[in-house]
Amino acid sequence: MTELVTTAQMRANERRVIESGQIAGLTLMEWAGEGVVAALLSRWPDTALPTRAVVLCGPGNNGGDGFVIARVLTALGWDVRVCATGAEALTNRRFPSGDAGDNARRWVEAGHRVFPLSAVAIAAGLAEGAVLVDALLGIGQTRSPAALLRPVHEACAGFTGLRRVAVDMPTGLCSDTGRWLCSEPFRANLTVTFHALKPCHVLAEGPQICGAVQVAPIGLPDTPGIPVIDAPLSDLAKVQGHKFSHGHAVVLAGAAGKGGAARLAARAALRIGAGLVTLACPVAAMAENAARLDAVMLTPVDDAAQMARVLGDGRITAVALGPGLGLDRRAVAVLEAVLRDGRACVLDADALSLIARDDALRGLMHKGCVLTPHDGEFARLFPDLAARMRETPGPSRIDAATQAARALGATVLSKGPDTVIACPDGRVAVHAAVCERAAPWLATAGAGDVLTGVIAGLLARGVTPFDAACSAAWLHVEAARDFGPGLIAEDLPEALPKVLAKVLAKVLAKRLKDQ
Repeated sequence: MTELVTTAQMRANERRVIESGQIAGLTLMEWAGEGVVAALLSRWPDTALPTRAVVLCGPGNNGGDGFVIARVLTALGWDVRVCATGAEALTNRRFPSGDAGDNARRWVEAGHRVFPLSAVAIAAGLAEGAVLVDALLGIGQTRSPAALLRPVHEACAGFTGLRRVAVDMPTGLCSDTGRWLCSEPFRANLTVTFHALKPCHVLAEGPQICGAVQVAPIGLPDTPGIPVIDAPLSDLAKVQGHKFSHGHAVVLAGAAGKGGAARLAARAALRIGAGLVTLACPVAAMAENAARLDAVMLTPVDDAAQMARVLGDGRITAVALGPGLGLDRRAVAVLEAVLRDGRACVLDADALSLIARDDALRGLMHKGCVLTPHDGEFARLFPDLAARMRETPGPSRIDAATQAARALGATVLSKGPDTVIACPDGRVAVHAAVCERAAPWLATAGAGDVLTGVIAGLLARGVTPFDAACSAAWLHVEAARDFGPGLIAEDLPEALPKVLAKVLAKVLAKRLKDQ
């Protein structure tokens, strides 16, 4: 499984390796520069390049990587110009200490010039189709680099066909949050990062400016990081048994005329493999829902007492409520009854709004709950945390979801293209529907209700809240990608069988291989 490595984790890993004497810092820098060159040549073969490059070098290790890149490209016969901060000092052979300074020295002592980081100097080295390498600021950026980037933007204004490469991450992007640190960061066609993906490559605005992302190995040992979900976390293939052995999910619906969202969730819970699904709705809405449902059963629930009666059936293994539930007294009563019962449940939409405005309901959260807020709902649940996320750099989406899960004592699935799932014990995972996994047509009314149903169905089957949320996030996007553009929410449950068949085929193939 792919993992994200934070700034602190990456720096600690590098420090351990260097201090132990396993790999010298200069060697890491050499391998990093070589990795960038290999990646850009792979993306744009020699025949498609004018073999001209301008490398922008900053004052730190990212700049040191840039000097290696310039040297390697020059050795391949490229026409390379280096524009660097502190160009005058370097030209006069006043080199900073450390590995970056050593690589600057190698460039200068080989007879190459270092040009200033000015618009005129940068533009003079460019041509249409040339490669522009951003090695200004790498991991750990926290302040606006607007002044540093201003001459770069001015120099590039007259060119439309530059091939823009970022080293580790584009300058102007916070490595741990994926948020912009200035109004106009460096925009890359290709970002080459080292050892492992960083959060900025998948979170927030990061994917918009990173372009394609490639990971270049530099000899570091594996680093425990934040998992990026690239498959369901549980075996979703049904084993032998009767319907009750696959769980019974109850989906709460709202008033007459408001049942569509709950019906979508119920259908999804059934499609994902729950043995039985019951829609619980007010008596006044029974006829409407009966006309639209077949395999999904119906039961009347108008108040907390009737909800308690339904939950008296010990074979019910999960509950979903929120989509179309309403915000009236009935909604509060049934929500309180479900939370007091302590059974596995998924809370979305109206249920989240009720919890956000009622501390007593918030206090009933338990480890069997999965909350699925979008950004607006998250802000209502945690206004102070959401406000801090708007600061620069502020906590990341990963940090925010982790803090929210711990505060509630429940699993939180923070919805978005960069979905983050966190549970109270500190486990966290990311599902990034970006780049090749992007499914923009998933932004359609009712899609979130289907996700609620998928989680409920998995909970009903006995999957843990964290694994149910992680697997549902992957399946939700996979179903959308399989269907393609033109998707509406009703299509998602019907796309699940094909996705599940692919998952099952992989599971069976692995079992045969392991025998």
